[in-house]
Formats: sequence, C-alpha cells, structure tokens
Amino acid sequence: MGKIKLAIVGIGNCASALIQGIEYYKKHNSPEQVPGLMHFNLGGYLPGDIEIVAAFDIDKRKVNKPLKEAVFAKPNCTKVFFSELPDYSVRVSMGPVLDGVAEHMRDYPDDKRFIPSDAKPVDVVDILKKSGAEIMISYLPVGSEEATRFYAQAALDAGVAFINCIPVFIASNDEWIKKFEEKNIPIIGDDIKSQIGATIVHRVLTKLCMDRGVRITNTYQLNVGGNTDFLNMLNRSRLASKKISKTEAVTSQISHDITADHIHIGPSDYIPWMNDNKVCFLRIEGEIFGNIPINLELRLSVEDSPNSAGVVIDAIRCCKLALDRGIGGLLISPSAYFMKHPRVQYPDEVARNMVEEFIEGKRER
Repeated sequence: MGKIKLAIVGIGNCASALIQGIEYYKKHNSPEQVPGLMHFNLGGYLPGDIEIVAAFDIDKRKVNKPLKEAVFAKPNCTKVFFSELPDYSVRVSMGPVLDGVAEHMRDYPDDKRFIPSDAKPVDVVDILKKSGAEIMISYLPVGSEEATRFYAQAALDAGVAFINCIPVFIASNDEWIKKFEEKNIPIIGDDIKSQIGATIVHRVLTKLCMDRGVRITNTYQLNVGGNTDFLNMLNRSRLASKKISKTEAVTSQISHDITADHIHIGPSDYIPWMNDNKVCFLRIEGEIFGNIPINLELRLSVEDSPNSAGVVIDAIRCCKLALDRGIGGLLISPSAYFMKHPRVQYPDEVARNMVEEFIEGKRER
C-alpha cells in the first residue's frame, strides 16, 4: 500500500525506540516471528511501511547528525534492541528551542541532560514540505507548551497530519480541533498511553472496582525513573498539564465523586541509574460489601520508551488511513484508545472496539 512518510520532533528515547522498532519489525516481518504489536497488519500497513523523512531536535549531539547516529546519542538511554539501522538520508534539523529545555537541567551531568546547539533553527514548514512528510509526531519534553503549539501550527501550515504524544492540550482543545477540521488535516492526541503502562493499568483496575461494586476511597500512582523525562519533570512548574492528563485518565473511570485530596497521580522522583526503566507504585483503597475495607497495591517495572512505541506505531498507521480516506480533523477513536487525554474519554474496551471499527472503515473517525 506504499510508504507512510513520517517527520519526528524530538529524537530522544521515544523516537529511538520507535525507529529501532520499525526496522526490527521490517526484518521480522510476520506476526508468528515476533510478539509485541497490537496490530501487525493495520488496514493493510505493516510497521516497516513507516519511512522517516524528516527529524527535528535541539541537542548539539544530534543536530546535523545522520539519523542513525542521533537515535543513539546522549542523553538517550533506552535499551538498544535493534542496532542495525540503515543509512537514512535524513539528518536531524535544528528546531526552535522555545520552552523545550528546563533551566534546572544545567545543574546535571552532560550525559543526562539536554545541551542546546548554537545552530540556527531551520524553517520547519519548508523542511516538512520538501521532505514530503505526511504525518508529524511530537515527542517534545513535558511542559513544552510553546514549542508544542509551534509545531502544531507548522503541521497546519505544511498540510501535515499531527500526532501529539505529550500532555499539552492540542487535540483535546476545541480551538485547535477547529483549525485542523477547517484544513481537513487529521490530528490524534493528547499524551500517549503506554502499551502496558501505569495509566492503562490504573484505569483497568479502577474500572474493575467500579464494575464489581467497590467504592474507591483513596488512590495514588507514583512513578520513578532515570531518563530525561523524569529529570525534566523535577521542575514541578512543567507538570500542570501532565497531572491533569494522568488524573483525568483515571478519574474518568470512577462513577462516584472523589475529591482531589483522595487521589494523587504523578511522578515522584528522578533516579539517574534507572535510565529508561520506569517503576510505578500504585495503590487503591476502597470499600466492599458491608463497608469492609479492601486495599490493592501493585508494582510495575517496564522500559518506558519501547512501551509507548508499541502504541505510537498504531497511531501512525491510523493517521495514514485517515489521510487515505480524505478524513481530517480530530480522529476520535484513535485518540480515545491511544491517548491519556482525548477530547472525550471512553472505557478502554469501548475505545478499542471504536478503533477496530475505524480500521475496518465502519467508523469515520
């Protein structure tokens, strides 16, 4: 069915895992050979059909470097599971820094933080048009409000579909949705769910409690890790949208009132030696029959970036299907299933059925 021409903003751990995965599944090209995908064939598109045609970053160790080198450059620290990357024709372009780098990162070792390049930013819209990109995916750091809006507008100006993987509210904001609808350009967002991550597990367990008649009285989700995402989030001022996104993803599954004092969801701390491993500590307290208390605790440990790539690879292909069908604006079904903060929240089993219907062409969006 042809290639899916993709531009990537932010060549960090998430991009590294995605790019390695594209090549990994291109080599292991049958579902019997390898696990790990929700869909091996999605609407006629395989993972290996994704072609990277443009890349943007601001770190001096990546800017103007060949893509195959940049994905393994510091401060990237995700596990390397497929190192045999081809000689892509793509070099990483310098994007505008804007609010993409938190000030406190200067206090940390070079191999753990972003080091902005002094290169002049490129004309992003021009690069997108010349590259032939059809879809742009944003892996900007949490808290990059200004930068996310810049790239969303660049997608509109270049006529490129947009997938927003971070918790800045674009695809869940009515004004931005209208802009994409007016230009008939697909958009999916906001804030990617991992394949088996803290948010999806918390949602499923919360829904289980509701379905089984448990009244939740208190719950928390604490996450620790050692990648640049966790280092970036030490600046709590960058976390407002992140906390809203993760909290609403869980509270949307609770059918009774619960006040903010009784639910806490968010990152806890940065532990450098953990690198891209993320550990979630989750607790749910509730009341069962006769108001008898019940407590549930869970510990989840997972390599963070490949965990999100397993979902992103489907979001990209759903976006391509919309382009093929001439459908623009908010893709409601993919956003509901793949994202923590969609415009409308649905139970996960409902959202999954919606996505399957979208893939089959039975649902327009």
